[in-house]
Amino acid sequence: MTMKTKRQRAAGTAIAVAALLALAGCGEAKQEAAPVTLDERQATLYEHACKTCHEDPATGAPQTHDTVAWAPRIAKGEDVLLDNIVNGFNGMPPLGQCIECDADDFISLTMFMAAPASNETGDAQ
Repeated sequence: MTMKTKRQRAAGTAIAVAALLALAGCGEAKQEAAPVTLDERQATLYEHACKTCHEDPATGAPQTHDTVAWAPRIAKGEDVLLDNIVNGFNGMPPLGQCIECDADDFISLTMFMAAPASNETGDAQ
C-alpha cells in the first residue's frame, strides 16, 4: 500500500470517526461510532507504544475506547493531533515512544483509541 493510499485511508477513518462522534450528540436517533480495527503491524505498535499509558488511568492519558475523553481531541483535527503526538503534549512523550510509527500509523492508532471498543470477545483490534 502506498503512502498516499495509507494517508487517504487514515484520513477517511478520521473523518468517519469524527462524524460519528459528532452525530452521537444529535437528536433522539443517536448513531454509535463504529469500532476501528488495526492491522497486525499496528496492533503490535499499539501493544508496544500506546497501551502502557492509554490503558492505565493513573497516567492521566485518555483511555483507549473512552469516546468522551477523545472527542475534544479528535475535534481539534488531524494536524493538531499529529503535532501533539510528534512533539509530545502534556505528559505524552514525543512520538508517543513509537519511533517506528509514521504519520499514518499515528492517526490510525489514535482513531483506534478514540473509537468504541469492539463487542467481540478478546482484543478489540
